[in-house]
Amino acid sequence: MATFDASKLNIPFMKYRKFYMLLSGALIVLSLVLLATKGLNYSVDFSGGVSLQLKFGSPADIGAVREAIGGVGHGLEAQAFEDGSIRIRYAESDDALQEQILQILRDKFGDVTIQQIDNVGPAVGAELRRQAAVAISLSIVAILIYMAFRFRFRFGVAAVAALVHDSLIMLGAYSLTGREVGTSFIAAVLTVIGYSLNDTIVILDRVRENWNQIHSVGVLPLINNSVNQTLSRTINTSLTTLLPVLAMFFLGGEVISNLAFAFLVGIVAGTYSSIFIASSMVAEWYLRKPEKR
Repeated sequence: MATFDASKLNIPFMKYRKFYMLLSGALIVLSLVLLATKGLNYSVDFSGGVSLQLKFGSPADIGAVREAIGGVGHGLEAQAFEDGSIRIRYAESDDALQEQILQILRDKFGDVTIQQIDNVGPAVGAELRRQAAVAISLSIVAILIYMAFRFRFRFGVAAVAALVHDSLIMLGAYSLTGREVGTSFIAAVLTVIGYSLNDTIVILDRVRENWNQIHSVGVLPLINNSVNQTLSRTINTSLTTLLPVLAMFFLGGEVISNLAFAFLVGIVAGTYSSIFIASSMVAEWYLRKPEKR
């Protein structure tokens, strides 16, 4: 596959750094508003309850299924999968309710069999949410410590800010689309954090290598040159990662496409934050408060 070569480009990234930061700020605020108002569609893993995955003898319309179980109450939710199965979720672990749901569906659609049952108590779901938040927080703190030790404290803060930016945008995208948030989503967030950090480190490492030019060329040209020097690598890495994820998203079925959606949003946000946000923060911080090498 042909690769993108940006070695001869000199794109003035730093010229519009304030615009990038304002845009990211607006996206973060929008994500926080969505999380506060709409919230997240937690899977049974996190919310607690029962998830029934059912196989119908003949294809059943999801609308007809929802209509059939609509009178049962208990906050029943139905979701169709591409293989023809349908998942029904409800908050209470009740054998009588499960039999009632199955009987209603069998009366209306004929043969209905249970493919999978997931049953998670609310206390377990809350504990899983807490553990997921702790895992993400600890990883971010560890990254800050590593970046401050390996590079400079300001570089570490900029890298962590970019990671928080990516994570919030992923959460906002899931809230906006109503996609299910489960343990696989946490794995996707941690994967994207590693991916985004790798891109950010490459750029900031080049800034560090060029730092001895700070007094002769100035911070903005120095960071601008560093971003341009690593642009080919960043774009080529992003494209080669994005192509298989797109295949997963469009061809992988309901479960895999939900995971691939997290990767899609994360890769785009991570590439953007590595090029535009982390470098802009370092530049703006230095302009406001210069430091010695």
